[in-house]
Amino acid sequence: MRAVVIYESLTGNTARAARLIADEVAARGADVAVYPITDIDLKDLATADIVFIGTWVDGLILFGHRPGRAGRLKTMPVIDGKPVAAFMTYAVHAGKALDRFVKVLEERGARVVGGTLLRRDHLHQGVDEFVSSSLATVPA
Repeated sequence: MRAVVIYESLTGNTARAARLIADEVAARGADVAVYPITDIDLKDLATADIVFIGTWVDGLILFGHRPGRAGRLKTMPVIDGKPVAAFMTYAVHAGKALDRFVKVLEERGARVVGGTLLRRDHLHQGVDEFVSSSLATVPA
């Protein structure tokens, strides 16, 4: 199985989360590559069996939550029906940012198979379950 992890990071939290996810995917025997959204290898993306894509939650503490740099996310390469697992890092409250992120990914052709929110001060919590459930959606 081949996996690609793509991330958009502002302060480094989402980049760290991407590496944690990649390490967990690799520990399960898959080949994995990690790219910032500005430097995606199109060949790796085309041959991936599953793609993990992450960004951070942007917006005010109580309202206005959205995916970080949504404009850049909307211009990433088309994913053409590939299974995609979405992840977002957040500080205090994520609101409906994950739902909005899923919509952006679906507009890029993704078939979203899962999503998770990772609190920036506990990034490792839930990564194993997220990877396990996401990889389970890919036919053997």
